[in-house]
Amino acid sequence: MSDKKNILVLCTGNSCRSQLLHGYLVQELGERAAVYSAGVEVHGLNPRAVRVMAEDGVDISAHTSNHVDEYAAVPFDFIITVCDHANEVCPVFPTTATKLHHNFPDPAKATGSEEEIMAQFRSVREQVKAYAHDFVRANF
Repeated sequence: MSDKKNILVLCTGNSCRSQLLHGYLVQELGERAAVYSAGVEVHGLNPRAVRVMAEDGVDISAHTSNHVDEYAAVPFDFIITVCDHANEVCPVFPTTATKLHHNFPDPAKATGSEEEIMAQFRSVREQVKAYAHDFVRANF
């Protein structure tokens, strides 16, 4: 019997914030958990999210943007919503999962020069990284 926990990270489009948290949770938890990320819509993996994670040594380039319905049969232990929209429209899972919510700013909405946009991505990345570390410390 495995003690491996199933974790779902849920966002609107599964392109940025959920992908960042997915990457950090995999890095921190390794074999202790199966981490999934999904969206209530599917927007594709944001190339800037891939780039900003690579800057911190985490490769999410093979991640895919998935719809939450794909995981309806997975018995999740934790469901973490990372934006208010996903939290509000999150489908009801027939689960005893612990539900957590933290609204991170959406770096995909950043405007300005490429450097200003990447600065927003880095800022959100650091918030997500801290959240991942705190989540792991509190729950594993």
